[in-house]
Amino acid sequence: MKDSKKSEKEVKKSGKDVEQSEKNIRVVNIVVSTSLEHDIPLEKMAATLSNTEYNPEQFPGLVIRIKEPKTSALIFSSGKVVCTGARTIQKVEESIVKIIASLKKIGITITIKPIINIQNIVASGSVGFPLNLNVLAMKLENTEYEPEQFPGLVYKLDEAKATFLLFSNGKIVCTGTKSENEVYSALDMLIENLKKVMK
Repeated sequence: MKDSKKSEKEVKKSGKDVEQSEKNIRVVNIVVSTSLEHDIPLEKMAATLSNTEYNPEQFPGLVIRIKEPKTSALIFSSGKVVCTGARTIQKVEESIVKIIASLKKIGITITIKPIINIQNIVASGSVGFPLNLNVLAMKLENTEYEPEQFPGLVYKLDEAKATFLLFSNGKIVCTGTKSENEVYSALDMLIENLKKVMK
């Protein structure tokens, strides 16, 4: 009897949790692309700068690691750059400035202000209530859930152009959006959809 009372309480509590959910989410990684509009001598960069990795037989781009802000960038000989690891656009811009300063050391002067294109934003947080992933896998469309292989459920939210990783403790990871506003909007849509199927 105690157990049944306990489970009733838990059901009521989880219903309450959904209503009083304390959602939170924050950006953990912004992936951007840009062009320096200048040919880059990658071998010279690799030979001169210690914070680089370059294995052209494995991959055509050079990796440069920046300590502050902590980011990494892929640089291609065409001048194309892909930067990851920053949590704000300001940090992205600081990283690009540092890359341009590194190029100056090897005699390459970039005269343009590179145009930054956001490719993907990764955010993590919580919906504020526990999730029954088995139920969600059955009731939500566009989901993938294979608990033997991975503990999270993948949920593609097409209308928000976002993909969520959902965990049973309510923790979430959001990917696929291209602005912070899109992240918050996708989170609101996610919670609405969760409430519909968890009633």
